[in-house]
Amino acid sequence: MRRTKEDAQHTRESLLDAAERLFAERGVSRTSLQDIAKVAGVTRGAVYWHFQDKAELFNAMMSRTTLPMEDTLKSIDTEREANPLAELKASMMNVMRRIAHDPRTQRVFDIATLKVEYVEELSGIRDRHLNVHGSCQNHVEATFRRAQALGQIRADLDLHVLAVTYMALVNGLIHNWMLDQTRYGLVDAADASIDLFLKGLR
Repeated sequence: MRRTKEDAQHTRESLLDAAERLFAERGVSRTSLQDIAKVAGVTRGAVYWHFQDKAELFNAMMSRTTLPMEDTLKSIDTEREANPLAELKASMMNVMRRIAHDPRTQRVFDIATLKVEYVEELSGIRDRHLNVHGSCQNHVEATFRRAQALGQIRADLDLHVLAVTYMALVNGLIHNWMLDQTRYGLVDAADASIDLFLKGLR
């Protein structure tokens, strides 16, 4: 029984590895489940045993790489944090360093930002993207609320607008860097940009 579970887990990981490779090379919409099965060395039936469809497989591929970064934001205690803005920046810089220096994370972000189309068969991917973005934005807004309560940012600022703007800044830095990594160093640009943004709130 244990061996069977280990084999199943190995097959699942092989499928995720194959999907990650093919999505990066061809794009998501131009990669079929048959293509993924062939590269993984399994039957198409094995794909459906592990994943309902391509969207579920894509989301599983994303989860094994990006969930730790989503957890980074969630680790900020928005109720008791003494320096929420510093923690917010530190958590985002961890994300930027991982994107810049970890090949798998960089490849998955490349797929997520440049190689996926939100067509009907991939609507589940769009739903996940929106859920993750919404969760992160809500956490950022809660962090700003804590900072405002502590008098670290101005009382007249709209926290929802701040959170939307912050997310646009972060996503823009990542997206533009993924398009052309020679334009700027992601970590240095993020460090300076986030500092400039946060200083403007005081």
